[in-house]
Amino acid sequence: MYHGVLAQGLTCPIIRKGDNIVPIVVDSVLDAVRTNDGYSICDRAVVGITESVVARSQGNYVTVDDISRDVKSKFGDGATIFIINPIYSRNRFAIILRGIARAAKRVVLVMPEVDEVGNVVRNHPFTNMNYDEYYQGICQNEDAESVIYPDFGSALAHEQIAETDAKILIGQLHYYNEEKAKFKSSCVYTLADILSERCEFGVLGSNKADEECLKLFPNKEQALFLVQEINKELRRVTGKDIIVCVYGDGCFKDPVGGIWEFADPISMPAYTHSEIIESTPNELKVKALADDKFKNLSGQALADAIAQEIKNKNNNLKGSMQSQGTTPRLYRDLLASLMDLTSGSGDRCTPIVLIQNYF
Repeated sequence: MYHGVLAQGLTCPIIRKGDNIVPIVVDSVLDAVRTNDGYSICDRAVVGITESVVARSQGNYVTVDDISRDVKSKFGDGATIFIINPIYSRNRFAIILRGIARAAKRVVLVMPEVDEVGNVVRNHPFTNMNYDEYYQGICQNEDAESVIYPDFGSALAHEQIAETDAKILIGQLHYYNEEKAKFKSSCVYTLADILSERCEFGVLGSNKADEECLKLFPNKEQALFLVQEINKELRRVTGKDIIVCVYGDGCFKDPVGGIWEFADPISMPAYTHSEIIESTPNELKVKALADDKFKNLSGQALADAIAQEIKNKNNNLKGSMQSQGTTPRLYRDLLASLMDLTSGSGDRCTPIVLIQNYF
């Protein structure tokens, strides 16, 4: 019987560095769908594992000193470093800044009133932090002089940053290469360039582990191997072809704080079934059918008419009036948002998400 889309957050043991999470994920999924007659799971069900536990199992951690050494190798010892548009986050950027300040003599932070994902620099709606004071304090604790520029508008900021020998670090999470191209300096790097040998996104997508340590985003090759192995094992046990992915932040905006939940460089670093995940929905707007084409029907007759319409729909509805109002987002981002909201990042302890009847 069709029960509609079902998204379940699944618990599992606490994962540590070196753990083989293939059997952990498989066992958690099988426990959730086990019945007296076998396993109640559909073809093209989706199993997602949060990027945090994947990176943890990989041991993908770096220290503040690791960051400092790499910054020195790029900018030189005791440099003045201009950091352009960092996000305002204790979890995402503060430890990175500590490593930069430990390497620098002077840190110049260009911090507009609102950052890339909607955090405000002062009186943050959720943390109540004053981030320019907080970031200056981090620099001072590392014995680095610090200066805050609110934007590029001041003549002094623009003149100094425009110098051909200015040492510039782009703090943006997205479109950082486009921002990098705006500067004529010969010494411009992005956060993706810092410790890039450890992760293709460098320190982008990293999270604070403790005051001297960061957990990086997962290693892509290892994550791809992981999802493929989980897919194979689930197919062996259940006989079903299961989509498996590693997910990060979803792509949704909080309507109260105005903050985007998208502080990872991408929403999914690894997945099987790329032909599905990288495509967009091809859907009819059901409520429009009910209000217009089948407005004279009701009850079972209406349900049957809409079901038949869906069954007979065109394989490509792009630009069609039948699909007006449906959101043309990639399945990758739609699923990441659903999984991110389902698992949460607090004390639910559900780093694995199972979605059934989505496709």
